[in-house]
Amino acid sequence: MLALLAYPVVVEPLFPTRWQSWLWSGLFACFVVACALLAWRGRNGKPIALQHHQEGPAPRWTNKLLWAALAACPSILMVADTSFLTTNIAPIPMIWVAPLALYLLSFILSFERHGWYQRKIFLPLLVVGLGALAYLPTLGLSAFPIYVSMAINLSAFFVACMVCHGELARLQPHPSHLTGYYLMLAVGGAAGGFFVGVIAPYWFNSNYELSIGILLTGLVAAIAVIPTVEFTRPRWRKLSIASTVLLLLALGWIRVDDHVNETSGAEVTLRNFYGTLQVFVKPKDDYRSMLHGQIVHGRQHIAADKLDLPTTYYSADGGAGKAMQIKAAGGPLRVGVIGLGVGTLVSYGRKGDYFRLYEIDPLVIDIARNNFSYLSRTAASTEIVLGDARLQLELEPDQQFDILVVDAFSGDSVPIHLLTREAFAQYFRHLKPDGVLAVHITNRFLDLQPVVKTAADYFGKDIRLVDFEGDRERLVFRSRWALISGDPEFFKHPQLVNATKIAARPDFQLWKDDYSSIFSILM
Repeated sequence: MLALLAYPVVVEPLFPTRWQSWLWSGLFACFVVACALLAWRGRNGKPIALQHHQEGPAPRWTNKLLWAALAACPSILMVADTSFLTTNIAPIPMIWVAPLALYLLSFILSFERHGWYQRKIFLPLLVVGLGALAYLPTLGLSAFPIYVSMAINLSAFFVACMVCHGELARLQPHPSHLTGYYLMLAVGGAAGGFFVGVIAPYWFNSNYELSIGILLTGLVAAIAVIPTVEFTRPRWRKLSIASTVLLLLALGWIRVDDHVNETSGAEVTLRNFYGTLQVFVKPKDDYRSMLHGQIVHGRQHIAADKLDLPTTYYSADGGAGKAMQIKAAGGPLRVGVIGLGVGTLVSYGRKGDYFRLYEIDPLVIDIARNNFSYLSRTAASTEIVLGDARLQLELEPDQQFDILVVDAFSGDSVPIHLLTREAFAQYFRHLKPDGVLAVHITNRFLDLQPVVKTAADYFGKDIRLVDFEGDRERLVFRSRWALISGDPEFFKHPQLVNATKIAARPDFQLWKDDYSSIFSILM
């Protein structure tokens, strides 16, 4: 766990990836040598087969299933809750470290000694915690400050892990059967992760696995606890079973009601490996939206006279919009767009223009084509390339783009491989000498200015920052764009008179494929 916590804070900021691999290889070699030395020292020891030991009672198959179930529940909760945190509460980079660290901590405490896990403390907390996990998503983003919501969520998650791992520690069999015991723990943990990571995205069209994890944890904990409690009266056992059933029904009702409300009014709800996408139509507010979790990935007016108006981050007042208008004066444009969204940018297209749009998620392409009309209404020629944009650009010949727009960020998360020196080299290879690279760097948690500034300086390009506060009536969001170009005349245009320069950070290291540090840009 110490290594997990140290990696983003110490290892990643200090060592390039290649050095990290050398460090890991060296430490692993030391581990192998240490194991060999221990084996050498014990070469004269008495074989275990010859030692006298007493065989313990063989565990029943029901016990083995319970071991696996108790191991699976925290595994399901960890992966599902991490997904919930990043899509519904706060897509903070490295947030996955917190659930994983708490998961490991609960395992360490439970198996270090039995005193850490006390039923009289953790079972009441489990009831409260499962209730919090079930009810918190129904309150929406504005109910509590982000960090309060995260604290409630992670505290409840930790309690659930402590109960499951604590009960697992209580159920340890005789030492002669520990091999099978730990095998079932591994099977259960792997099964939980496999269910959330592989099965759920294809079985469900929405994120039901957190709800399943909550209910399963309550059920399995009850199965592990109730039979082992000595009740003074038989009726108390019946009462505890009835209370458990009522609790599970209440939790189930809360989650079912939330899922119904979540999809109520949705024109489309689709899911795959990349997440859940929904399209909502708001006739009273004159727009339709595409959402990934709670993050809006595109909007379009419904009114016929407003269908072609660019919205969200792509208005004429934003950086990408200004670049489109300025370069349009020079004739037909070749435009590259990394991140399709709902296709908003093609609304700037004219006859003779060409837009090449890169998108990794096939569901986004389907929604942009079938539920929004930007692509079908534009006068420009459009071509959509399915796949990771960076890989596709590396395979393609020079595209000679006038403008290349980079906006493939999912909410406030950052695909680092699109912001490295090698990525920018590909961008500039595909741009004309006087072309413009527009990078969308709006983010609540990260200051991406030094990342794009150091890249621009490395390649000898000028860079300016274009901020716009947004206009909700026009469905335009607050945005921050970095415009990068080797053409000094571009930045002299009147539309960029308010664009600002980015101050250099002498201590900031250029991001490369083998080096990046999220902690260096946390706000």
